[in-house]
Amino acid sequence: MRRRPKSRPVALGSVVPRVLTELGLSSAAAVVRLAERWESIVGREVAAHCQPFSLRGKRLEATVDSSVWCQQLKLRQPEILEALRRELGEAAPSELRFRLR
Repeated sequence: MRRRPKSRPVALGSVVPRVLTELGLSSAAAVVRLAERWESIVGREVAAHCQPFSLRGKRLEATVDSSVWCQQLKLRQPEILEALRRELGEAAPSELRFRLR
């Protein structure tokens, strides 16, 4: 029996977006890519309370851990959208929807 040449290990997080896209789940792949950069885009404090959940067209849906944070993030929506535009360019969502976990 012939052995396959050993390849270098690859981080699962780097493979998931490509596999999702190949399966026709590009929206899910976009959320995974966004989730990887979420903290650097919105900041540590926001990321501790809110995570991207789904992308429907240009609307990003995110889960929030409390109603207080949900209200706070609704007020900060223009700021968050601008940060997303700066980081993602044309691929950035233009609308946000927050929901409680």
